[in-house]
Amino acid sequence: MLNILFFAQTRELIGVDSLELPARFRTAEHVRQHLAEKGERWALALEKGKILVAINQSLMPLDSEVKSGDEIAFFPPVTGG
Repeated sequence: MLNILFFAQTRELIGVDSLELPARFRTAEHVRQHLAEKGERWALALEKGKILVAINQSLMPLDSEVKSGDEIAFFPPVTGG
């Protein structure tokens, strides 16, 4: 299984802070695409180019491979002022 976490605006848009998925996805991008197909809010929250991913608490590119037992966190880029 993959443990999927959502933070900040991503979590607020979809109304979910975590879920589990079968480990049938090759990359974090495949996970993102699968979740974005769940509906309009999911697609908006997980829009490619506007989302970051951490795998096992390390910031990684979306094309990084994932495996069973991985924790995959999706969150928007952090901005400040």
